[in-house]
Amino acid sequence: MSRTLRVRQSQTVLPFGVGAVFDIQGESFVATGIGDWPQRAKQRVESARLATRLGVTGFYAAPPTANERYDVPDAPGAPYIRFPSWLFCGACRRMKRWRIADEKPGQPPRCPSCSPGPTLAPMRFVQICSAGHLGDIDWWFWAHSRREATERRECGEREKLRFLVSERASGLEALSVTCTAKGCGAARDLLDILGTHGMRCSGRNPWQRVNEAAECVKPVQIVQRTAGNLYYPVVHSALDIPETETPVYADETCANRVREHDLWVSLCKVAATPRAEVFRGMIKDDTGADDALLDLLLAEETGQPVPAGPGPATAAERPDLSREEWAAFMAPVPRATRDFALRETTLGLAQETTEPWAGLRRGIGRVLLADRLREVRALSGFTRVSPDAAVVPTDTARRLKWLPAVEVFGEGIFLTLDKGALSDWEADDRVRRRVAGMRADLDRAFQKDRLEALTGSELSPRFVLLHTLAHLLIRQLSFESGYTTASLRERVYARPDQDQYGILVYTAAGDAEGTLGGLVRQGEPPRLAETLLRLTEAAAWCSADPLCAEHSGQGFGNLNRAACHACALLPETSCEAGNTLLDRVLVVGGERVPGYFEPVVTAGRAAAAAALEETAS
Repeated sequence: MSRTLRVRQSQTVLPFGVGAVFDIQGESFVATGIGDWPQRAKQRVESARLATRLGVTGFYAAPPTANERYDVPDAPGAPYIRFPSWLFCGACRRMKRWRIADEKPGQPPRCPSCSPGPTLAPMRFVQICSAGHLGDIDWWFWAHSRREATERRECGEREKLRFLVSERASGLEALSVTCTAKGCGAARDLLDILGTHGMRCSGRNPWQRVNEAAECVKPVQIVQRTAGNLYYPVVHSALDIPETETPVYADETCANRVREHDLWVSLCKVAATPRAEVFRGMIKDDTGADDALLDLLLAEETGQPVPAGPGPATAAERPDLSREEWAAFMAPVPRATRDFALRETTLGLAQETTEPWAGLRRGIGRVLLADRLREVRALSGFTRVSPDAAVVPTDTARRLKWLPAVEVFGEGIFLTLDKGALSDWEADDRVRRRVAGMRADLDRAFQKDRLEALTGSELSPRFVLLHTLAHLLIRQLSFESGYTTASLRERVYARPDQDQYGILVYTAAGDAEGTLGGLVRQGEPPRLAETLLRLTEAAAWCSADPLCAEHSGQGFGNLNRAACHACALLPETSCEAGNTLLDRVLVVGGERVPGYFEPVVTAGRAAAAAALEETAS
């Protein structure tokens, strides 16, 4: 069998980014830090908005290679090294610690004791800690861990080990590590290997040198090398949108209040005089604006530069990616660029008066088709053990000011809800009480800070509604557009302080100049209306009902209500909120909570019943 080890350029950020362990053709590797990337042929990825937001100088993609191989010396692509270094032979069961000097270009590791030498297999378990460190298990210590310290010191051979399988037991109990040193024979099975055992952390990752190790006192956990908690990438993304002539502020509502204030014109006239402080104070008291926002508005109005403050840029000075993207989509006349092509369409229901089509038309606002989108995805670091653990930067030496990134191209469907209908539904006390319970669970969740970056400081009913709608739409489109759910992604724009009320469902394909148009075609009338109607019909019933619909807390951190794998969850790469904050009841309604599309569901059932009765008669 030919051996071709490949990692595509787009995979060097996700899922095989810095710090990730992956298997390929029976071998196991880990991606090294960007400090080890070859300096030649790196490709610059442009995204000024994302770079400003993350406070870096720019982004680079891994150098491409002709055949995308990384198992040859001095390859121009992103480097990967073999991990774990402890391997075993499936024939003689000898364990060998594989070193860089043992590597032979283009060849897998082979057993030196057997003839012909079979390929060595990597050990299944590794150790991690919450500081982000990863290392091999000390298998010699494990084999001798049931002996006293004095007895362990008598065994001077640390690499004469065998990984044995017993026929008298099953599972992990059948596996054991045995020391074959003369006169030793220490052994221990792997029945209780998972968890913490008092082992010491190495203080570094496999690609770091010994002198880079830190003093780490975090408890070590032993996990399988493919465990879900071994690697949590921290990925940021931004769409390439046209430059806007008019600035958009973090709190546009507050900015409008400032512009409409009676003293605003007077402040602009005396902005450079001592009298300005009096007007500023009165405007701040009346509108709730802070000094940073006033400085930005004055700079926009008068043309004077924004006063430079000490220290790093404040939140008001850094771009809000979600806010700017929302403004680009909601522009009265969408501006088109080479990588951002929009066209407005409708559901095709303008003249429709029969239900449920009329109800669907009343619930949906604007519909845009994005024939071309460009997205930049950057990896800033990763965590281990849990998502809220210490973040390890992609450059573990902390010398570089750039991040690894890839640019991907795709297409999408952008739609908004009707603003008036959404406000009326959101004001219902039953809806607000339902979301209040989710807000309490979010306050107790360890990932609160990450989710609040998406939802704003206050979890609103519209976010849960729109987020769930995006999931349901992706699931429905996967049946009709030809894309799998893992190929579609969401962006939810639902922050009330920025007057957002829409979603973007898009596909972004790496290593391709756009896609085939299948998703955009589904957004054209009357296909999108039919898709939305089938979406509400499918969401009204889950195979796990009534348990799913009546659940008071399920999923990660109990942050979901009526949402499970049978009805609303997506692959992790498709959801920007980690499959949390979902509630199908807010979309289609329940016994005690009105759903936004409940009238459409009710009318659809009535129409179906009438049609069935007419057919029967």
